[in-house]
Amino acid sequence: MAFDGLGTFGVWQPYPQFTPESAREIEELGYGTIWLGSSPPADFDGYEQLLAATESLVVATSIVNVWASAPDAAADTYLRLDEKFPGRFLLGIGAGHREHTADYTKPYDALVDYLDVLDARGVPQHGRALAALGPRVARLARDRTAGALPYLTVPEHTAELRGILGPDSLLAVEHKVVLDDDPARARTQGRDRAGFYLGLSNYTNNLRRFGFDDTDLAAPGSDRYIDAVVAHGTADQVADRLNEHLRAGAGHVAIQVLGDDTAAALRALAPILTTNRD
Repeated sequence: MAFDGLGTFGVWQPYPQFTPESAREIEELGYGTIWLGSSPPADFDGYEQLLAATESLVVATSIVNVWASAPDAAADTYLRLDEKFPGRFLLGIGAGHREHTADYTKPYDALVDYLDVLDARGVPQHGRALAALGPRVARLARDRTAGALPYLTVPEHTAELRGILGPDSLLAVEHKVVLDDDPARARTQGRDRAGFYLGLSNYTNNLRRFGFDDTDLAAPGSDRYIDAVVAHGTADQVADRLNEHLRAGAGHVAIQVLGDDTAAALRALAPILTTNRD
């Protein structure tokens, strides 16, 4: 059972960057969800502030790291927020990266154990989702959560995941954006963020499955890599790239704007992206 109410497009940012004021504007622009990235803690008190400042906007975590936040804390937060703001909080969880976690043994088992606790505490399947790149975790997301939350992905991967998840599971993909029609300048901006992920094996291994090789994935990343994971150009060109994920089977796209003026980019994209908001 998928999570309802996300809308077609949302906004992804590191969680400290969201404020009640920015959340209100995002909602007013027509985006359906804000995705709190960079591993927010399960007991972060900002969730309630963002929900209280808005009327229908969904607040979702992308993601709570299972090594950093206890499942009971995640369950407490979900149950409290869902009681006060029904249907407006989605608990995204994931295993993070072996490069950033001292004890990364058996991450799949850690996810299963975490979900077991959420089950025992009464967190419903439709209220949680999994960060998923490979087929095995995607199947776990399908069978035990609302669906999958892939990050740093391409439409070919989106299509593969939809095939695994089936037609009814949530598939909410993240994609980076630089609103600049100068390709060289946009790629420089994109590398400032996307280059970081070339040091994380789960992302590079996944991209290799879709035709990227050492020449693409060696730091700071080839133009081909940057163009694949960072949509850039005019607002219409960026919107078309984001819509490739929808055509490939995604139900929702979380936009991560790169650069110094996130609000300006979201305002420019909103008339194109949110006209037919679900």
